[in-house]
Amino acid sequence: MKNFFKDKFEYTHHCNQQLIALLLKSPNLFRDKISSLTGHTLNAHHIWNHRILTIAPSLSVWQELDIENLQKLNSENYDHSLEILQHKDFAENIKYTNSKGQTFTNTVGEILFHIINHSTYHRGQLISLLKIEGVEPLITDYIFYKR
Repeated sequence: MKNFFKDKFEYTHHCNQQLIALLLKSPNLFRDKISSLTGHTLNAHHIWNHRILTIAPSLSVWQELDIENLQKLNSENYDHSLEILQHKDFAENIKYTNSKGQTFTNTVGEILFHIINHSTYHRGQLISLLKIEGVEPLITDYIFYKR
């Protein structure tokens, strides 16, 4: 299971870095919904990692990010996820409070899967928004990554 998640976090990090590189080449695109969704994707990963590590997050779910900080945050998220893979039991229950003040409990494994799935979902939205802006879509399918 550890190797499964390590591979998927490597994939997530790689695809996020591709997207961030594209935005850094065309910073005029980093506005409106593209800026908001990019920040949300990275912020949520940060928050989930911190919930698992029982550390207060320093970012909120929809907090705006500066384009210059995207790569650093993506790499920090990846490093924290690897730390979790090394030191946490996937069956451990994590009790947390969401942004609406509701309390839930999920296992580390469930949360890790959610982080990956959430990132993939929003990258798809971002690629669609960038296509509307005339950008050739990035190929971020997992199978292409593995080839």
